[in-house]
Amino acid sequence: MRMRRATSADLPAMVAMLADDALGREREAPGLPLAQAYLDAFAAIEADPNQLLAVAEAEGAPVGMLQVTFIPGLSHRGAWRGQIESVRAAAGRRGSGLGRQMVEWAVERCRERGCGIVQLTTDKSRADAHRFYARLGFRATHEGFKLKL
Repeated sequence: MRMRRATSADLPAMVAMLADDALGREREAPGLPLAQAYLDAFAAIEADPNQLLAVAEAEGAPVGMLQVTFIPGLSHRGAWRGQIESVRAAAGRRGSGLGRQMVEWAVERCRERGCGIVQLTTDKSRADAHRFYARLGFRATHEGFKLKL
């Protein structure tokens, strides 16, 4: 397995991974051709130097993905934060250690960028994900809120 920056050719596989669970089935549209919104989002992410959309590749195909956003801030003495989102492993790779490798890779990218904090969010219903992130050293220190527009 190797981690690399995602390309537009990876989009169908990434959207399929996002859609491959109970929550994702409700909010994603993996059918081809992909909705223009996915192409537009990819272009915006690719153009932003504070975004890193990455795939885990094995045998020439994407088997995992994640996104890291590098956020400047004033709090914590002006520390940068790394925000990890959309961590997904292909169904056949779950439980193989791939998720751990991907998150550790993302944390290292945050260190390289000088981040003082790495944070992430996961849906409250994802109890397995909560245990996974706790095993990696993340702590549930805050309560998050979202407003859908």
